[in-house]
Amino acid sequence: MYNPISCEFFDQLEVAIQRKIPSTVVYFEKNQMLATKGLVITLTVVDGKEYLLLDTNQEIRLDLVISFNGKKYIEV
Repeated sequence: MYNPISCEFFDQLEVAIQRKIPSTVVYFEKNQMLATKGLVITLTVVDGKEYLLLDTNQEIRLDLVISFNGKKYIEV
């Protein structure tokens, strides 16, 4: 099930894209917590789910992001 993200999180992503801010993303994938760094290139929607695409070609589902640049969005 997909849970929509907050407007605040969306705004932070938009600023990171526009200003080309190097970003750190901590997220869940296959029941484990992972972290990655890169530039957010774009936001996309696939089958009704929102994703961010990094310059490293990683696609991360937005509702699985725990923190973005140090700001928490999901309690673990």
